[in-house]
Amino acid sequence: MTAGKAELRAQLLARRRERSEAARWQDAANLAASLPGVLDSLGADPARPLCLYVPVRTEPGATPNGALPLLDAAVAIGRRVLLPVVAGDGPLDWAGFRDRGDLVAGPHGLLEPSRPREGPGAVASAGVVVVPALAAAPDGVRLGRGGGYYDRTLPLVSGSTTIVAVVADDELLPELPSEPHDVRVHSVWRPTAGLVGTA
Repeated sequence: MTAGKAELRAQLLARRRERSEAARWQDAANLAASLPGVLDSLGADPARPLCLYVPVRTEPGATPNGALPLLDAAVAIGRRVLLPVVAGDGPLDWAGFRDRGDLVAGPHGLLEPSRPREGPGAVASAGVVVVPALAAAPDGVRLGRGGGYYDRTLPLVSGSTTIVAVVADDELLPELPSEPHDVRVHSVWRPTAGLVGTA
């Protein structure tokens, strides 16, 4: 991790902490409401799984009381949802999600599904993989938190899988530092500004 990335992460996290609870609720509601349209815009095959994640703390989509409107919306429209499971230092494992009762505490303060694990290769079956990010750029570069889990996971997706980064409305930046191992996202999804494709 370069010093530039570390400084940028600190700035972005500090800015996220300044968002009010009302703004966080609105972001979560907007993401949930726009999910069907986003999937339609991406041409997502409803027969293929949708890989999501459980937003935590100040991530877009996280709510002050732990509600999960985006995940609930995905289940409500009949999508098969897979969520990541941290498995050591390797690529993320995946397991199914049906409701809040499936979730248990995982590493790093995350929530993960308790249902049977389907293996890291399950991500290859997904039509869309939605990933967290602190920021993204129009060329598809994504800035994560620095743990490297998605860096090790995204190379496993199939060539027909669409990778979408979720960021706040002000986190689509003109450019970001990148490294050779970075897997670029195909689209950036923001709570109010919506979905935009990358170059």
